[in-house]
Amino acid sequence: MNLNQSAHGDREYGFIGARLRMNRKIVVGHWQDDDVLEELAGWSRAALAMAESRNLKIARFGGMNMREVAVTGGDRVEAQIQLGWSINGYGVGDLVACIAEVSDADVDKLVKEYEATYALAATLKKGGEKHASLRDAARQEIAMRAFLEAGKFGAFTTTFEDLHGLNQLPGLACQRLMAEGYGFGAEGDWKTAALVRLGNVMTAGRPGGVSFIEDYTYHLVKGQERVLGAHMLEVSPSIADGKPSLEVHALGIGGKADPPRLVFSARPGPAVNTTLVDMGGRMRMIVAELDVVKPDHPMPKLPTARAVWIPRPNLKLGCQGWIEAGGAHHAAFCQAVTAGEWEDFAGIAGLEVVRLGADLNLHALRNELRWNDAAFKLGL
Repeated sequence: MNLNQSAHGDREYGFIGARLRMNRKIVVGHWQDDDVLEELAGWSRAALAMAESRNLKIARFGGMNMREVAVTGGDRVEAQIQLGWSINGYGVGDLVACIAEVSDADVDKLVKEYEATYALAATLKKGGEKHASLRDAARQEIAMRAFLEAGKFGAFTTTFEDLHGLNQLPGLACQRLMAEGYGFGAEGDWKTAALVRLGNVMTAGRPGGVSFIEDYTYHLVKGQERVLGAHMLEVSPSIADGKPSLEVHALGIGGKADPPRLVFSARPGPAVNTTLVDMGGRMRMIVAELDVVKPDHPMPKLPTARAVWIPRPNLKLGCQGWIEAGGAHHAAFCQAVTAGEWEDFAGIAGLEVVRLGADLNLHALRNELRWNDAAFKLGL
């Protein structure tokens, strides 16, 4: 085409893409307009995440799907074919051996970093009754980082059903490694671990964080409906609103010593939850738009980090839409990645994507899910 004839040439190129049934991103407008640059920048972040995806290695400490939970599992071979993920299982003994090699001097150094970075509970300070637990957590963090660096892993999982040889379930280490950019999934959830890593790639340079999370409980007072998102231990401090508190609390699950963890509330503002589920023959990405709010009151008896949010358009419809689509009980919580950017990533990867937002209509969603089933069965 001649210079400045994009109105002609772009339509010709668009037809070629449509004729070839190619997934593609279409951006309309002048190349210097802010909205066009913003769309291009968002797509570029999705492209960077796809580049990371094609080389992503995930370490599964314990290498098991915990408690036979279906939604955290999936076809690892298909994930490697379509997304490039290499998912490798390791015995907990491999990690225990790394922990045994950590020097006391390195532990001392990291404990001082904890003291300078967080508000330590008195029991965790030197001389406190739980100080040994803090040192164990430091040993775990040093060993896990070394293991991941040596194997060039970008993400990892743990499970509380396989802790043989560990003094406690890793919690603080998982939180801090996520904040550094690693992906993490609890309970052997390698799919969410990968999404947390990809979210961290897309977030780079923006304010806001990324964390592994789940719907922990619901506040169902009429007109004040909220979701409290959390997990036992493993929520990233990258989403914290203020200085986290480093505390230790009883943990009945796992049968080990009580582990330290960072406790905080998430910053208010827009966010998205993203999950990936294996539908048998294809992967489905579900992206839900949220509005994070400040907790209505302090929660001194809640021993975990947390984010309180309102799903769009509201809790009732948002939760029903998530369940209709088969959404997992774990998600990658992202404060600085938009639903559109996750949608761009899904397009590049050839994934089915379901987006839940302010315009959610359950009737239309059910039809969309039926049409998607038909389309993917026909290979369209």
